Amino acid sequence: MTLVSQAGSNNIFGLLPTDFNRKKFSIVYSVPRNELLYQMQNMARRQCMSNKLWPHFDKINAWMISAETATFMKCGGLGMVASELPENFNRVFNKDNHQISILTPMYLGNTGKKTAKLDNNIYSGAEGKSIEVKKIKKIKFNFAGKQNKLKEYDVEIYQGTLNGVTYYFLYNLHFFSINPAHNNPSGQTACYVLNEFGIDEVEKFAFFSKAVYSLLEDLTIKEDKNIQLPNILLANDWHSGALAGLTKYYTLAKVYAGRMLKDTADKIKDIPIIHIAHHMGYQGWDYKNTTRILNSLYEDLTPLVLKNAKAMKNSNPRTGNTLLVGDTYNQASANMHLADRIITVSKNYMEEVATEKNFGFDFRDILKIRKNYRTFFGIVNGYEKRLISPNATKIKEINDFFKITNFRFYDENNLNEKQHNKRECIKLLSRLATDEEYKKQVIPLVDLYKFDDISSLAENADQIPVICMTSRMVEQKGYDMAINAILNIIDKYKNSPHNFPIFILGGAGNKDLYSDLMTLKDTAKQIFRDFAKRIFVFRGYKDEFAYSVQLAADFYMMPSYFEPCGLTQMEAMAKGTLPIATSTGGLVDTIHDGLDGFRTEAFFAGGERVYGSNLMAQKLKNNFNAYEDVLAKALRHFYAAPDVMLKMQQNAMGDDFSWSSQGGSVYKYHKLFLTGAL
Repeated sequence: MTLVSQAGSNNIFGLLPTDFNRKKFSIVYSVPRNELLYQMQNMARRQCMSNKLWPHFDKINAWMISAETATFMKCGGLGMVASELPENFNRVFNKDNHQISILTPMYLGNTGKKTAKLDNNIYSGAEGKSIEVKKIKKIKFNFAGKQNKLKEYDVEIYQGTLNGVTYYFLYNLHFFSINPAHNNPSGQTACYVLNEFGIDEVEKFAFFSKAVYSLLEDLTIKEDKNIQLPNILLANDWHSGALAGLTKYYTLAKVYAGRMLKDTADKIKDIPIIHIAHHMGYQGWDYKNTTRILNSLYEDLTPLVLKNAKAMKNSNPRTGNTLLVGDTYNQASANMHLADRIITVSKNYMEEVATEKNFGFDFRDILKIRKNYRTFFGIVNGYEKRLISPNATKIKEINDFFKITNFRFYDENNLNEKQHNKRECIKLLSRLATDEEYKKQVIPLVDLYKFDDISSLAENADQIPVICMTSRMVEQKGYDMAINAILNIIDKYKNSPHNFPIFILGGAGNKDLYSDLMTLKDTAKQIFRDFAKRIFVFRGYKDEFAYSVQLAADFYMMPSYFEPCGLTQMEAMAKGTLPIATSTGGLVDTIHDGLDGFRTEAFFAGGERVYGSNLMAQKLKNNFNAYEDVLAKALRHFYAAPDVMLKMQQNAMGDDFSWSSQGGSVYKYHKLFLTGAL
């Protein structure tokens, strides 16, 4: 089928036909004679190559729009940014009447791992924190049901304040229930479950974007004493990626159809959108539901919007339309083309996605143009160092939680206590291995695979390196590289088995990767039983367990295939646990090889060298060899250069990537908000 612009025709309204994208189709952009359609067709070019003046703000009133928050629903780093950036920004700039508020879904239900509930006026999120809330508003808007027919849905808005930040929770049980369907894929956890009503992650967050847009429209038309219209929108990754299409296109289409005043449309579309891109591998694809989601977002104006959603000129034919990649709905795409600014979460990742197709995927060429025209920047994620450094109060809570442990506080001037913590960690691992009732009591939702009693190693713990990897179990994190490197060093320790490291490997996520880790332990057992005893494999996440492991570990494995910023390496470094990482993304910006951690001397993507010298690339050939090489290098430092190791640990603990440190990330965001540039 061919979609041709029909400006001037009366027959332009209606829903897209079911499964239109499964048929051969093309979109032909005729020259529009109407000014509104001309604006739409040139919107992407204007936004990506913008030279328009950035609006002036006396008072910043920004909304952080995020599917995750570390406070109430965390799966990864984007949840940390969603909570910690507003908290620290407000702490620094509230004196100037600047603030960031947070808009996020109110999730309810029980995934089996995470629970969230609303009890009268207390919302208890999935991360063990509660907030007093009050219902302040209800909005209504259309969204397509299973039969591709529009249906009116209610969304209730709840307001609460925590840690100096105002939260607005958007509630609709049908979309934001986290009770999983019986056929929920094993890798879909937390807010990403296929829920009991059959709502998958892409549809869920398309609904979220539509709800935020509808709230903006409502507040623009009529002021509300409980919630002010924002003057900046922070769209936190692909989940709110449909937002720019709604504010920039849908408003113009409604004016064209006589359903919105131009002044109202201008107020909405002129609110700057800053899209924070975490990792480009996650974009919110949905081929199967492409028609239904587009119809849900743009209703009977969908054909009109689609026919005029012309991308700026670039060399990728798959991104000729801003709402689709090829023939598939892509949730990130509208913001990539139409947001006023794009931010990645490290400078090096910005360079990677604007240069390498294996990092930028279909958006590489667009991001390269944006970078050249300075509508695309990199700001390294911050963290709350006081929360992730060894903390006496937190350590006491951990000891109270595990009951049998006596972890001790330490800092860069007293690293001897870290050696004591290694012995305590060995004690904990051994107790978990031998006492099933104790395991059920402290970490009932974490699966352990054949833990062994290694209590006999405690006495000489300072002579045995402890290496951990407690990342999310997803392919991005490079568990296969870690497994390969561990198997390859086994041969090197056959003559000194007493020095073989203790490995603690696992996290929440993919069952297949957990199976691969179990195979690693079984394979090691066939080679040398004592080696296998030192490999601890688990699946699931418990903060107290992960924190205690990092208190004890000498090294943290981070063999990522891509890592936009990475927070885990910074969390490890703050505890004097040296990262052993690949040289990609934010790992390059945050780890100084040989000074506060270890990085590979080359890095490859799609078989091509993207980091390191030609000489090292020719020597190492691929990431597997490069990671095996850097693991061996780190272990040589442990055994042969303890003084250098100590200095590196002190350097790592002295690093400060705090959001609000002098010149830290909140100051960069403050400048971006005020000027549109860095």
